[in-house]
Amino acid sequence: MIDLSLIGIGTGNPDHLTRQAIRALNAADLILIPHKGDGKADLADLRRSIVAEVVTNPATRIVTFDLPVRDAATADYRRRVEDWHDAIAALWASEIAAHLGATGRVALLVWGDPSLYDSTLRIAARLRPAPQVTVVPGITSIQALTAAHAIPLNEINGPVMITTGRRLRDDGFPPGTDTCVVMLDGECSFQSLPPDGLEIWWAGFAGMPEQITERGPLAEAGPRILERRAAARAEHGWIMDIYLLRRTAQA
Repeated sequence: MIDLSLIGIGTGNPDHLTRQAIRALNAADLILIPHKGDGKADLADLRRSIVAEVVTNPATRIVTFDLPVRDAATADYRRRVEDWHDAIAALWASEIAAHLGATGRVALLVWGDPSLYDSTLRIAARLRPAPQVTVVPGITSIQALTAAHAIPLNEINGPVMITTGRRLRDDGFPPGTDTCVVMLDGECSFQSLPPDGLEIWWAGFAGMPEQITERGPLAEAGPRILERRAAARAEHGWIMDIYLLRRTAQA
């Protein structure tokens, strides 16, 4: 049987690795590192640098593979994602068979934590025969965001909604809460909200050496975020960012 470890690595800073993560990486016979194209080569490089820093087992093999591109032609978003996951699972199976065979220990490095807005577990569930899956939890970008701004995630006795840019654009600020965290937002969807009565705490490359932050009333901080985000993306070729929105007492 294949033992598959899905290892949360935080936001790319090697200091985010837990001892459990380091042990799991060194126990692996094979570490798979996805390459998402030239525009995101830094993501593969970050994974490789983490592996180079903490893996001391000379028997561990590190293999990089090209990640399939999600089809943009189909209007059905869920169908596109499902097909993409099928293609990734098939590629994992092929790489594991080619480099390891039917038995052994495989590790994949997952940004943040495998349980939060990440599809690695769903992809792993497609593998046949089913592997023995172990999840090593990691620091999430939400934790890195609140740490960067030194703020609590929630108000006293208050709920928090974690959502996506797509949902924010489609549904507006989530009802029933004064705090929402927005992930997976490549379009700065806070622009779709009436800014009055909202504050924002934003971070790009949260927890990494390149980290940049902005905060303040949405009407004032929003334009600054757009400018800094565009500049950072032009400089690095990619950006991972996250933000927290909170209604003020006057809202």
